[in-house]
Amino acid sequence: MADQKFILVTGGAGFIGSHLCARLAKDGHRVISLDNYFTGSRENHVLGVEYREGHTKDIAQHIPETPDVVYHLGEYSRVEQSFKEPALVFDLNAAGTFGVLEFCRTKQCKIVYAGSSTKFSDNGLGRYQSPYAWTKATNTDLLKNYGDWYGLKHATTYFYNVYGPGERAGAYGTVIEIFRQQYLAGKALTVRAPGTQERNFTHVDDIVDGLILVGEKGKGEDYGLGAEESFSILEVAKLFSDDIEMLPNQPGNRMDAPLDTSNARALGWAQKRRLTDYIEEQKRQK
Repeated sequence: MADQKFILVTGGAGFIGSHLCARLAKDGHRVISLDNYFTGSRENHVLGVEYREGHTKDIAQHIPETPDVVYHLGEYSRVEQSFKEPALVFDLNAAGTFGVLEFCRTKQCKIVYAGSSTKFSDNGLGRYQSPYAWTKATNTDLLKNYGDWYGLKHATTYFYNVYGPGERAGAYGTVIEIFRQQYLAGKALTVRAPGTQERNFTHVDDIVDGLILVGEKGKGEDYGLGAEESFSILEVAKLFSDDIEMLPNQPGNRMDAPLDTSNARALGWAQKRRLTDYIEEQKRQK
């Protein structure tokens, strides 16, 4: 951004949020992170960013100031796990995001929302396939309505399987990091059946590039941020190792997610990093 702004990042201590905060602070903006540290970590704190702890539904209590832009990344973000804790999903994604929208409406500041590509998967049925996917898709509808009802300045991005430094494994982990840790530990890579489900794995730095452009110039919906090439989960596992263990399928395990990056590319965004390069780099660490 050419001019210096006051920017709020919800989920700023998380994987993607911490990378975004670092870039914004490096560019000289005043940056505040609001995070409840459910999946975020204080180890992700970066110099030059102010960190406040709290739930997004209480955002007005924690942020009395008026930001220029709010990047709303602070939500529950795992498909399979969301079946096990729907009350938590609705608390973080429905109540939390409603609080953020009301905050932005009251403050009249622009919001950039981190939508999920699950909305577009399996011929549009993906939005109904899990508590996570449904709440994320519903939030994009609500955000559009806030734009129509109240003239709220907004832009909606859609992430496609983000990977890169700072990922986490475990129940709330990302598949690339799970595979990476299994490979480095000499374990078999666990692939959920059928293994042919396609994903567009996108480096976190490319996501941050897109978020900054959308924050600066984006208006409205449908800013897809995803790598142009897709891989099946089994193909990705084999990029690491041939030692693979197949696991049963799970609910919500979508088969595809159509990608449209035309709106993002119209702003000047382009994918710069490749998954194959990242995996080769990680394998050299073994």
